[in-house]
Amino acid sequence: MIVITTPAGQIGRQVLGSLLRSGEQLRVIARDRSQLPAEVRGDLDIVEGSHGDAAVVDKAFAGADAVFWLVPPDPRAPSVDAAFAGFTRPAAEAFTRHRVGRVVGVSMLGRGTPWAAHAGFVTASLAMDDLIAASGVAYRALTNPYFIEDTARQAESIKHQGLFTAPIAGDRKRPAVATRDIAAAASRLLLDASWTGAGEVPLLGPEDLSYNDMAQIMSQVLGTDVRFQQITFDAYKDRFIRLGTSDAMAQGYTDMARAKNEGLDNGVRRTPQNSTPTSFRQWCEEVLKPTVAS
Repeated sequence: MIVITTPAGQIGRQVLGSLLRSGEQLRVIARDRSQLPAEVRGDLDIVEGSHGDAAVVDKAFAGADAVFWLVPPDPRAPSVDAAFAGFTRPAAEAFTRHRVGRVVGVSMLGRGTPWAAHAGFVTASLAMDDLIAASGVAYRALTNPYFIEDTARQAESIKHQGLFTAPIAGDRKRPAVATRDIAAAASRLLLDASWTGAGEVPLLGPEDLSYNDMAQIMSQVLGTDVRFQQITFDAYKDRFIRLGTSDAMAQGYTDMARAKNEGLDNGVRRTPQNSTPTSFRQWCEEVLKPTVAS
């Protein structure tokens, strides 16, 4: 049996869709079963609640061979450690108690770099990985850079102003990965019972791009000028504060961006094995263009 967390989320729903075609027995942990597609609810064993709750994971992991693990966003958490390791601790204990065979988790790039200990969300995510690995379960952390889909958060500004912003320098080239490729990698590992031990699986997309490169690609795909503007780190943090994010979590976003601006995402050498197929241009054509046109 495979257990899927966040089955209605951006990555989790794609993992669910892939594994439904595998014929494997599936169990999902969902806060609200109504968020799951109606046509698949009958095919699933559904445990309702939060996978940060000890009672919920104790029930969900009984008899589990493998678990897809993803920590949901908690913008009002009191600290980044609470949002990642704190949320994960009951599950790590349940992995051991129920002798779960394998866990595949969504994490972040940066381990081994000079900035890893001071990178906000990244630092907390790596600590989460260490916590899971220490449970003794076979673990693969899918370590990711910038999500291509994060660009869509500024779709309105791109549409109406031809502008998107970030505190990272416009000429800093970094890897960028599509969530569909993260889900595909997770699904393959969840279905493969041959691996053991703990390790990282970097997913880097097909090429390194700067925000200036992305602006040029968006301009070409959308047929209108799109430009990138670098903002200050203070302005970046203030954006999260205005959205109701706790100060600690807003600082976590900011510390992560600052580390990425220094080179956090460039610490893994690109290989054919860690290069994933979906390009930024393809995503713009398939997703951003219809979104901006609507």
